[in-house]
Amino acid sequence: MYDFANSAFTTLVVTFIYATYFASVIAPDSVSGQSLWGVGVTVSSLVVALLSPYTGAIADRGGYRKRFLFIATAVCILATVGLFFPTEGEITFALTLFVVANVAFELGIVFNNAFLPDLAPPPLIGRISGYAWGLGYLGGLLCMAVALVAFILPESPWFGLPRDGTHVRATNLLVAFWFALFSLPMFLFVPEPPVIGPRQGSLIRRANRQFIDTFREIRRYRQIIRLLVARLFYNDGLITIIAFGAIFADGVFGFGTEKILYFGILLNVMAGLGAFLFGFLDDRLGGKRTILVSVAGLFLASLLAVLTESELLFWIAGSVVGLLMGPNQSASRSLMGRFVPDDKESEFFGFYAFSGKATAFIGPSVLAWMTTAFDSQRIGISVVLVLFALGGLLLLRVDEEEGIRLSGRVQTGGQASAGG
Repeated sequence: MYDFANSAFTTLVVTFIYATYFASVIAPDSVSGQSLWGVGVTVSSLVVALLSPYTGAIADRGGYRKRFLFIATAVCILATVGLFFPTEGEITFALTLFVVANVAFELGIVFNNAFLPDLAPPPLIGRISGYAWGLGYLGGLLCMAVALVAFILPESPWFGLPRDGTHVRATNLLVAFWFALFSLPMFLFVPEPPVIGPRQGSLIRRANRQFIDTFREIRRYRQIIRLLVARLFYNDGLITIIAFGAIFADGVFGFGTEKILYFGILLNVMAGLGAFLFGFLDDRLGGKRTILVSVAGLFLASLLAVLTESELLFWIAGSVVGLLMGPNQSASRSLMGRFVPDDKESEFFGFYAFSGKATAFIGPSVLAWMTTAFDSQRIGISVVLVLFALGGLLLLRVDEEEGIRLSGRVQTGGQASAGG
């Protein structure tokens, strides 16, 4: 249920509603709005890259995985409530709150992902990860539908809110409520995994020791390193699409808030469908092949979106992106779960988050620069094509069979080898 809860934030705040509102209302114009939103995404990515490996190590050694998840969730919820208040021209106020919320959201994902290897049997890890992603997209979809019915479409929005932008900003309050409500089962019913190893000594000293030990052992897990290096690039491309897709649709094709929401509903339906369907392929074909298929499809769909002048073709390109972004994220998580050794889940998923954020500033920052330099949103967003191409080529070097063997996890069932 945690994926169901937190997807409301990335769907409504990061991608569709608040990102578009910021670029079109709070910022001076859509081009500078895309550039400024890129700054916010860049800053939050850098902070997460710095914090995630270390907080993961502390969570593992201290047995604080669930506690840290709660803190990250609470901070994200409170900062999301704060996003209701910035209005036209209050750029710094809005971006500061967004960065705080986004950092807390991403750190929460680190701790949530770390539960996967403990909860999922190895033969079913791809399927369960896919189900979770699919449930997450369903959560984002339903929350967006509520936002549409309650605040965006009605002539008289719920609670008597005026249609002067207040009704759009109120969707942040809906996201905060949704996140708080549906994350409760995670904290009430999922147990904290036991700490493996001695607990004596200070927490910081033990975390430092584990961090150093991980670097010393890194050669044993070379397939993890190869996966994380590849993910530096293809995930950066995906993050850039998620963060700027709605802004691009609004600025280039003239989508208003209402059409953006319909576009978001379509993408979430396709993403949920893709995550469910590709979960089966992940377990049968292996995570590497599933990721490669998704990266190739994302490249082609993005190329179509950048080049086309047709709104219909843009909708088709968006549908393909939606269909493949769920499997890309789900298969990446499940492949990492197969590679991670016992008792290092949070730490290694901290590095997993690091690989997703260490270069995540490249896509948004290059996009921001190119958008400003060429005064073109099309040229700006074309950076994702380079990122997908590099990520796919680097992923070819991953040997899935070796990575599973070195993890020490017992694998049963009929998963096909995806060695390289």
